[in-house]
Amino acid sequence: MKSKIHRCNCRKVWSIQNRKSKVTAHSILLTGEWSAELKPERKCDPRGFVTTDRSQEIVINPPHDFIKNFVKVEKLIYDKKKVNFNIKNGKYLLFAEDGNCYILKKDPDNLLSI
Repeated sequence: MKSKIHRCNCRKVWSIQNRKSKVTAHSILLTGEWSAELKPERKCDPRGFVTTDRSQEIVINPPHDFIKNFVKVEKLIYDKKKVNFNIKNGKYLLFAEDGNCYILKKDPDNLLSI
């Protein structure tokens, strides 16, 4: 089932939403494929969010030891005024507590089964 993930800045949490439920979390680890979805015609925010088709690959408030299996490569940046992301799709994302979103890759020196 398709899930949408976006930042709720007013409450300083991340929101995961699909057609059946809505969950908030301080941090989220996405361990699979993702893509950016844009809806510039919408009248209210969010107009841009990250989507994934596999809800089982979403880890809510992941333990720090689990995140050690990845290396931060780059920030995923959303331009609210232009309704655009700097990267359109990929694999592995960390939606951090500080409000940033990081593109990750597996750390070959510290691999556990993921």
